[in-house]
Amino acid sequence: MRAIAAINASLDTSLNVRVLFDAPTVGRLVGCVGGGGGARAPLRAVQRRPAVIPLSFAQSRLWFVDQLEGPSAVYNVPVVLRLGGALDVGALGQALVDVVGRHESLRTVFVAVEGVPQQVVVGVEQVRVGWSVVDALGWSGAQLDEALAASARYVFDLASEIPFRAELFVVGEQQYVLVLVVHHIAADGWSLAPLTADLGVAYGSRCAGRAPQWAGLAVQYVDYTLWQREHLGDLADPESGVAAQLQYWHEALAGMAERLPLPTDRPYPAVADYRGATVGIDWPVGLQQQIARVAREHHATSFMVVQAALSVLLSMMSASSDVAVGIPVAGRGDPALDEVVGFFVNTLVLRIELVGDLSFAELLAQVRARAVAAFEHQDVPFEAVVDRLNPARSLAHHPLVQVALAWQNTGMVEPVLGDLDITAVSMHTQTARMDLTFSLAESFTETGEPAGIGGAVEYRSDVFDEATIRRLIDRLERVLGVLVGDPQRRLSAVEVVDGAEGAG
Repeated sequence: MRAIAAINASLDTSLNVRVLFDAPTVGRLVGCVGGGGGARAPLRAVQRRPAVIPLSFAQSRLWFVDQLEGPSAVYNVPVVLRLGGALDVGALGQALVDVVGRHESLRTVFVAVEGVPQQVVVGVEQVRVGWSVVDALGWSGAQLDEALAASARYVFDLASEIPFRAELFVVGEQQYVLVLVVHHIAADGWSLAPLTADLGVAYGSRCAGRAPQWAGLAVQYVDYTLWQREHLGDLADPESGVAAQLQYWHEALAGMAERLPLPTDRPYPAVADYRGATVGIDWPVGLQQQIARVAREHHATSFMVVQAALSVLLSMMSASSDVAVGIPVAGRGDPALDEVVGFFVNTLVLRIELVGDLSFAELLAQVRARAVAAFEHQDVPFEAVVDRLNPARSLAHHPLVQVALAWQNTGMVEPVLGDLDITAVSMHTQTARMDLTFSLAESFTETGEPAGIGGAVEYRSDVFDEATIRRLIDRLERVLGVLVGDPQRRLSAVEVVDGAEGAG
């Protein structure tokens, strides 16, 4: 999607993602330029903003969840860094203020007037950054871990406080742990790269006794919101661009089951409590290379290959031929958004029908076609799709999809804070939004050689046990290995349970 955005911006055209698959070479791609219809209006900073700033479609989704279910840490995005060296605590505090000043999304509150929510950007002079330093000298490891987890689970009041805070734990001589927490309504996974990069620039400047001398952002999140509303129009307007996309989803998901009947260790409670945990994934280089090879041979992507294999596994586990998985997409269709901290991500529903005795190659072709079509209609917010399909609402499970697959390519780089030694610490909020969320990312060496696929499965701990999730991960790796080893293999010939597991 970023490649298409860059091409469109550079050549003032409006190609869609399908072109990358239908014209995979530069020569064929050049022939498509100019044939994509009128180019989208580019993002520009709004010179005169209206008095009332609406929420973006994505923000509206989270705001309504916050109103319906109450504030919680389910949508927190934490970053935890171990710092070693001569940290200038004062400079770090100033740098945090600089970053909040640079990104309006980090100093926006969400108030409702007569029930209608709006964004209110707090002025730089008036903003109060939640920043504290905690003396953790002499704490046990368990005590520190508990405090870090509590910091990551901080509950924001979106109407009265900015959706960003930071806490520094002093754990030893020149040893610290920094916890940054931002609410998802203000940032997504891609936002962590510009956020930490800007923090590094600001810290370096403040250590030198000056304010950061960075170029201003081309646009802010409010500019994106206003552009989105103007370009896509009103969901209620049948003539709007977004309404046409919504009709696609209505037809694509018609008749789909409201829940994938996965076998669980415990019955679903009447009301989900969102308690969650994670189990790590570490797949070898050989499997990564096989996945990439099959993707190339079938004009697909590695993500599509994994998606197809996951659909096979979920179909066999649920005894259902109709499998839907949620796919998060970055939603940054304009290069001007690359350096902006904000909530752009959207969830698409990828519905796969495993009808008949398909080969894996045939299934992959279906996944490819449906994924491309979904990407072409990605502007519609997930909640609008839910409202249009109007499934029976349940507090026990996520609507439409209970399983998600995230292919992480957010470009996260190691943060730099002066000459400090920095180690990123994995921190989970012990919450889960869906039954299962597979988050995967490819690794490569410094020379670009494959280095494996890693990630984790986040799962609802109220219905699944850790041992069950570990078996699930093993089964997915096994199914992937079998299918990429022979893409012409019929799905009916795939064994989910191996001999050792069955004997156990």
